[in-house]
Amino acid sequence: MRQVVLDTETTGLDPASGDRVIEVAAIEIYNFMPTGQTFHVLVDPERDIPEEATRVHGFTAEMLRGKPLFAAIADDLLAFLGEDEIIAHNAPFDFGFLDAELVRAGRPKLDRTRMLDSLAIAKRRYPGLPNSLDALCRRLGVDNSMRSSHNALLDVKLLAEVFLQLMGGKQPGFDLAAAPSRRDAAAVVVEAVGPVNRTPRPIQPSEAELAAHAAFAKRLKDALWLKPPFAEAPGE
Repeated sequence: MRQVVLDTETTGLDPASGDRVIEVAAIEIYNFMPTGQTFHVLVDPERDIPEEATRVHGFTAEMLRGKPLFAAIADDLLAFLGEDEIIAHNAPFDFGFLDAELVRAGRPKLDRTRMLDSLAIAKRRYPGLPNSLDALCRRLGVDNSMRSSHNALLDVKLLAEVFLQLMGGKQPGFDLAAAPSRRDAAAVVVEAVGPVNRTPRPIQPSEAELAAHAAFAKRLKDALWLKPPFAEAPGE
């Protein structure tokens, strides 16, 4: 199963008001393991970048002047995304900006059925707790000490680790076959010598044991053993 973890940085919060994408980063994961394949590009937004946005991600309009326009990288981005599921933290935000840029570039919007919001997953798992990327890194033991500002390439790498932890804690290089367990070793022996036939040995309690158990159950409130199907029906 191929998935793509994605993050964007923008000039602001609302594409409808003219805010633009300035950075896109994505990482490929396959069966919940990063493959090492990445996509990263800086984009000239063709507009100014407010100071408050620069304080968040560190980019100024001057730094991005001369970088490719979004229309020039749209096809490469779509090729990397393919037709697979796209994971993002607060995914509607990233999808909204990418849709606006894709439409502006004459490309179709992203299919929302491909969207998987890691923020929504975290809120279901940790209701009532902070679920920002930084908060999840601290909670799940993901090292984010190098994160001094919002950078899409760094954020997407952290998000990939956080997502893997949210989905069960699988990590790159974790090899289940590295050391066979005692159960595996027993399975190999059984395979070598054939199946072992054992005679069932049902345990039948004595009359005294049954009477002691019945007396004990009567002292319990709402005892399970006194209810069908454990208790015998009248006349049986």
